[in-house]
Amino acid sequence: MKRVDTLLDECKQVADDVGFETVGRWKHAHPEAKVLGHFQVYFPEEIAHAGGMLPVKIAGGGNRLEARSADAHLGSFICSVMRSSLELGLNGTLDCLDIMVTHPICDAARHIAGIWKRTLDSYPVQILYLPQNLNSSAAIPYLTGEYGRLKTEIEQLLGRPIETEALRQSVAVYNENRKLMRRLYELRRESPWLLSAVETCDVVKAGTLLSPEEHNAVLQQLLELLPQRETKPQDKVRVVFSGAFCELPPREMIEAIEELCYIVDDDFLVGLRWLTQDVPLEGCPLENLARAYVEHAACAPTQYDADKPKETAFEQQFRQARAQGAVCAAAKFCEPGLDDQLAYTKHFDRLDLPYILVEFEEKQTSYERLHMQVETFAESLLFD
Repeated sequence: MKRVDTLLDECKQVADDVGFETVGRWKHAHPEAKVLGHFQVYFPEEIAHAGGMLPVKIAGGGNRLEARSADAHLGSFICSVMRSSLELGLNGTLDCLDIMVTHPICDAARHIAGIWKRTLDSYPVQILYLPQNLNSSAAIPYLTGEYGRLKTEIEQLLGRPIETEALRQSVAVYNENRKLMRRLYELRRESPWLLSAVETCDVVKAGTLLSPEEHNAVLQQLLELLPQRETKPQDKVRVVFSGAFCELPPREMIEAIEELCYIVDDDFLVGLRWLTQDVPLEGCPLENLARAYVEHAACAPTQYDADKPKETAFEQQFRQARAQGAVCAAAKFCEPGLDDQLAYTKHFDRLDLPYILVEFEEKQTSYERLHMQVETFAESLLFD
């Protein structure tokens, strides 16, 4: 069995793989198989996996990718993750894909499929329309039908049907994946000195390019080894981080916060952990996936549920993590994120819970002001 540091370093290499070499190696090992790319936030990867495909989450290029061509196709007011994701397509990095799926999660994402089709015609582009009104009795039947439509599109690409039993097997694999990630987050909430937020982000992000079977093996080994890691707790305040549901903050930003605080919970790549309970294996797999999305999903600015207010959900996350403060972040030009940032702060003001407001973008390079802001916040919590 590998050492913890070796596993974490391997996860970081995959997480930093802006060239998608990990996907290239998978295609070389599976020359007859196909790759499905999907943009943030949530996608039912089980459907593609059941067809023998590798589902790949397109989550931008971070601060290691220079946008040379995307700026000609997108306005200056569009968020960084949208620009860098399109850049990956325009510079040929995503030529490894056989199909791309987008979601109308915001005004910018609503149009990205059209831009993608117009500028990149080497593979088909589909839009997955997730239900806007989760409280409607029609939400589950509608989403079951939408998943069925997407399944048909994938079957046409593959030239063969996706069997129901294969779907059930894929659901079981992803149930295990989500369960292992929940255990990883539980361990971090209890012992944040054993696994930092940066390391957690690397481990989770590795799952955007690895097959779920490979990711499960890594997670299982880490969960076995981390309790034996020789690190000591420090006198740091406990905070939760919100605002990274789509665009990820730069690694250096997370590290700057962690110099002074333990980030005990977050929403980094929450789409990979979207379903909070195991999806049943009995019955229709597509209906079960649709029901799980409607009834057992995480909270994010891209989804509205009148029965599950986001402010209350964030408060619960805060209290369950035994946090002393919250970092309410939002990516620049992210309207859903900025809207929820306002809602969270108003709710926390009413409850007199401490927080700070932070804005970020992928290309951010300076963190002195952030460090001073977090240092002041941490000291106010320590000496209050």
